[in-house]
Amino acid sequence: MKQNIKYEDAVRRLEDIVTRMENNELDIDTLSEQLKTAQQLIKLCKDKLTKTDGEIKKLLDKHSTGH
Repeated sequence: MKQNIKYEDAVRRLEDIVTRMENNELDIDTLSEQLKTAQQLIKLCKDKLTKTDGEIKKLLDKHSTGH
């Protein structure tokens, strides 16, 4: 899984996987593969959100302390 994928693209891919699962469009082999992909996409999104949250907190702390 490429780490440089944009958050929005990862979310779109996750939504596509969920839709295909809900519509029973995946055979068992593809389902297994797609679940692995979904796990990687979820981790990527979580990591990006955590990183962004940390950056925002640093900026807010810096702004509130005047440094």
